[in-house]
Amino acid sequence: MDISRRTLIGTTTGTLALTLLPVRVAHAAQMVDVRMWPAEEYTRVTLEHDEPIKFKYFLVRSPMPYRLVVDIEGLKLTAKLQKMISDVSPKDPYIQAVRIGQFTPTVVRLVMDLKSEVRPEVFSLKPVANYKYRLIFDIYPVQSEDPIAGVIAGLNNKGQQKDPLGDLIAQNRQSAKQNESSKETKTEPQKPAQTAKNTNAEKNKAQASTSKSKTAAETKKQTQPKALPKKTKDIVIVVDAGHGGEDPGAVGKGKTYEKHITLSIAKRLERLIKREKGMKVVMTRSSDHFVSLSQRVMIAQKAKAHLFVSIHADAWTKPSAKGSSVYALAERGATSSAARWLAKNQNDADLIGGANFKEVDRRLQSVLVDMTTSWKINYSLELGHSVLQYLSRINTLHRRQVEQAGFLVLKAPGIPSILVETAFISNPQEERKLKTAAYQQKVADAILKGIKAQVKKNDSIMQS
Repeated sequence: MDISRRTLIGTTTGTLALTLLPVRVAHAAQMVDVRMWPAEEYTRVTLEHDEPIKFKYFLVRSPMPYRLVVDIEGLKLTAKLQKMISDVSPKDPYIQAVRIGQFTPTVVRLVMDLKSEVRPEVFSLKPVANYKYRLIFDIYPVQSEDPIAGVIAGLNNKGQQKDPLGDLIAQNRQSAKQNESSKETKTEPQKPAQTAKNTNAEKNKAQASTSKSKTAAETKKQTQPKALPKKTKDIVIVVDAGHGGEDPGAVGKGKTYEKHITLSIAKRLERLIKREKGMKVVMTRSSDHFVSLSQRVMIAQKAKAHLFVSIHADAWTKPSAKGSSVYALAERGATSSAARWLAKNQNDADLIGGANFKEVDRRLQSVLVDMTTSWKINYSLELGHSVLQYLSRINTLHRRQVEQAGFLVLKAPGIPSILVETAFISNPQEERKLKTAAYQQKVADAILKGIKAQVKKNDSIMQS
């Protein structure tokens, strides 16, 4: 180890000398696991330990490379911990290497050599679910102050309307009105003008015939359905693969992780949507990393999405539960105790996945406002019902009606949103089915067919 025992100097904001007074620790914490979640959006490093610890961190800019230095007080350095650190894969977009050593008798120093300047977020989490205490390092690229911007960078939404789905419907309405107006004002063929001179009768008859042909052609042209303008905005669909990274979601008896199933189906749906003319797709995640519920909502907002579809695989205490179901947001309460239970479990994803709640609160203040309207709820229910019809063709339905509850991930203001439970991963038979490429493709196809059917429907639900 080439970690110096002397104090390192330098931070992101200026010069700082870090000194730590040696403190005797009665019971040193033991490291349980070290995990790394590399992604283009950011990299997460998780240190899981069995007892609370104290820590301080700072960035070193010079000499190169950039380094993130973390001093941990109350952690026991063991051969097992050193091996955990050495086993961390260096194949990461932001971290070049990770080293650890004993800095003082009571302080362990961890150093991350970075490939470029980064913007770290470091925070600790208390035990939750199957996890013990965790120290989290989220390493963001410094070039992107907004971690969400990169997710939707490829989507060309310049000048997109505030309510894109409403605008599209409005254009359809206008086109329909024009067609109706054309039918009502259909021009009758002109009759030849009366004249006292019989010598002009044949001439007038020929002119009338010509006029009749022109008028019929013009009338036919007017009554033909008019296509939407070529510059009509594409329908933007946000596809949300549930869970990810530190949050595995439900785990089947055969050790199948929900987060892997949802990502696979989401990617299949993404490919299908990309083939559709007039549609665009944005993924909340395209790899195995954690995305907080609020970030998923903000991705939909910033993409100015028309529709939001969150994909999951259900679980229950009894393995006999089976079937697919669809959920929408409820402004208050829930349509059943099961829906309420499921919403609570899904809303706990931020606790399990490890959200930096200080950052979440800061972002929510400026972005996430609860503007749920009856229009959004109604459209979500209609959309969910349409998707259910197609899911019923490939699997048993667990719920024949769209259920409602207070799902945080469905709270994107003004954006119709549904949560699709593709099957029960806790049911051994459905778990095996969920793992197959054939069933995953059928689910993706059913969701897209449901979306397309709903978009083509009469827009009467938009009247509310």
